[in-house]
Amino acid sequence: MKSKVYFSKTISPEKVLELYKMLNVELKGNVAIKVHSGEKGNQNFLKPDFWKPTIDYVKGTVVECNTAYEGARNTTKRHIKLFKDHGWSAHFPVEILDDEGPDKVLEIPDGKRIKKNYVGKNIEKYDSMLVLSHFKGHPSGGYGGALKQLSIGVASSFGKAYIHGAGVPEEKWTSVRDHFLESMADAAKSVVEYF
Repeated sequence: MKSKVYFSKTISPEKVLELYKMLNVELKGNVAIKVHSGEKGNQNFLKPDFWKPTIDYVKGTVVECNTAYEGARNTTKRHIKLFKDHGWSAHFPVEILDDEGPDKVLEIPDGKRIKKNYVGKNIEKYDSMLVLSHFKGHPSGGYGGALKQLSIGVASSFGKAYIHGAGVPEEKWTSVRDHFLESMADAAKSVVEYF
């Protein structure tokens, strides 16, 4: 079955909400809203005011996970500060899914490349997830979007290294590119199946 794709030449907060409503989907229970909090010093992410109408409509909690590399998002303390600096905390409740261990392991028995996905254990607090993503370049993955948000974005810090390394975290920056892409697809599938 082919997926329906909705397209709009208008890019606005109101249009995003209109497109969401066209899906005619009601997210149940406690809703996690996966966003990209933005890198420190980088303005190439969609800001909280852009997503505000949709997040307010869904009534969810904005969630993220820590990175596997040094920076303003690699520890919960720094990441929460960045959320505040970028204005997210002023508008919405926010949570770092992998704020402390242990990770939650999602099994992927039919995974092409990896058989486990390590995600932030706080995912267990949520009944559904809405992914709000923007397209961006990624050195290994090409374009990042919803697939990247569902895989790398929901993975714990360790899980990110595991996916990048195609199951060998120590090879997170040296693995075969296609193996990384297959691992991302496996990981994303496990999150979709979880919800």
